[in-house]
Amino acid sequence: MHIPAVPASAFKELELSCIPPEERTAVFHSSGTTEQIPSRHFHSAESLAVYEASLWAWFGRHIVPDLKSEISNFKLIILTPPPPRTPHSSLVHMFETVRQKFGSASAPASRAEFLDKLDADGSWTLDFSAAIAALNSSLATRHSSLLLGTAFSFVHLLDYLMERDLRVELPAGSRVMETGGYKNRSRTMPKAELHALISERLGILPENIICEYGMSELSSQAYDSEIHHPSSIIHPRIFRFPPWARVQIISPETGCEVADGETGLIRIFDLANVFSVAAIQTEDLGIRRGGGFELNGRAQLAEPRGCSLMSCSALRTPHPALK
Repeated sequence: MHIPAVPASAFKELELSCIPPEERTAVFHSSGTTEQIPSRHFHSAESLAVYEASLWAWFGRHIVPDLKSEISNFKLIILTPPPPRTPHSSLVHMFETVRQKFGSASAPASRAEFLDKLDADGSWTLDFSAAIAALNSSLATRHSSLLLGTAFSFVHLLDYLMERDLRVELPAGSRVMETGGYKNRSRTMPKAELHALISERLGILPENIICEYGMSELSSQAYDSEIHHPSSIIHPRIFRFPPWARVQIISPETGCEVADGETGLIRIFDLANVFSVAAIQTEDLGIRRGGGFELNGRAQLAEPRGCSLMSCSALRTPHPALK
C-alpha cells in the first residue's frame, strides 16, 4: 500500500484534521523559538483518548514495566510548567496523562510536581528551590523518583547542582526520562555527557536513563531502551516505535528508503493519528538500524524545534510491514 507522507512543516500552514472545528477541544503546538510559526495538531475528546491510550501503553512498557508493584512507590518530578500554563504543549499533556495514571494506581497525586515556570517571553525556566525541595523530599521519604523532562531542563538542573557542588543520591530504583533538544534554551551537551552527569549528580544508574522521541504532530512516541533491561542500553541508542507505528529512513535525493546503517530523513507512519495524518515526513535525521533508528539531529537549514529537515517526496517504496 502506498501512503504519501505529509511534510511536518505543512502543519504550520494547513489544518490537517478531520475533526470539525466545533468538536476540537485542544490543539498542540510544536515547540521552537518564539519567531517561528508553530505546527498545529487539533484534538477532540475522542482523539485525545486514542492519544493517551497510545502514549501510556508504550511509556508503561519502557519506563514502569512492572506497573502494579512499582508505580505506588514513585515520586514524580516533572521538569516542565504545569498544564494550565502550557495548554498547547503535547509533552506537558503527556506528562499530565502519566501523572493521572499514577494517581489512579494509588500513587498519591500530591507526590507529583511540575517544577518549571514560564518567563515573560514564554520560555520554560526551572524553579530551582522547588526542584531541590522535591529531591530532598524523595530522599526523606525514601520513595524512588521518576524525573521527566527536556534535555535543556536537565542541563539547567545539573548546572545548578555543579555550581554549588551538590550531589543527590536518589533512592534505589529512581529513573529518568529525557526528551527533546536544546532550542537555544541552555548550553548544548552530548547525550553521553548529559547522562553521565545525571548519574554523577543525581545517583541514577545509567540503565535507568531512557530517551524519548516524539512530536506534537504525532500520537505515538519512540523510546531507546527499556528499564530493567541493561543489555538494551546500547551505544548508539536505537529508538523504536510501538507496533502500531512504523519508521522509515528516507534518502532526500531519491525519496526511497536507505540501506541499513545509512542516514536519511525520518518518516513515521502512526496509526494512532487516526483523526489527522497517518504518514509524516519529519525534518529530523536518523540512521537506519533494522526496524529502529539512531537519532542524528536536525537537517541543515531546518528550523530548530522540539527534538532536533527538508521535506521529501511522497513514499515510493512501501515498508513491507505496511503492504
